[in-house]
Amino acid sequence: MTRKKFETLVSQAIEALPQEFKDRLNNVDFVIEVWPTRGHFNAAKIGPRGLLFGLYQGTPATRRTAGTIMPDKITIFAGPILYVSQTPQDVKNQVTRVVKHEIAHHFGMDETSIRHTGH
Repeated sequence: MTRKKFETLVSQAIEALPQEFKDRLNNVDFVIEVWPTRGHFNAAKIGPRGLLFGLYQGTPATRRTAGTIMPDKITIFAGPILYVSQTPQDVKNQVTRVVKHEIAHHFGMDETSIRHTGH
């Protein structure tokens, strides 16, 4: 799959979100990387042999205070997603799941809470 097509899938996943969520993503930068680095694995607190599909870095909306805050960053990793996907539809489904998962972190949800919601 080309990078352009993958970027389109990420954009479509964001665009498909309910408007109330999209309206609250004005301080979030979405980045696409091919593979995570050691720094990404360290930030995610997982070993380098794990699969990392996405990473949220920032201050969750539930913990923000008044003042200037640097933009949050959500990185989507194309390599691991393509590695586990068998079909183009699998890629689309996985991208959508990862985008929702990382956005949930932006809204203050932890891993346990996200897994209970199915994302």
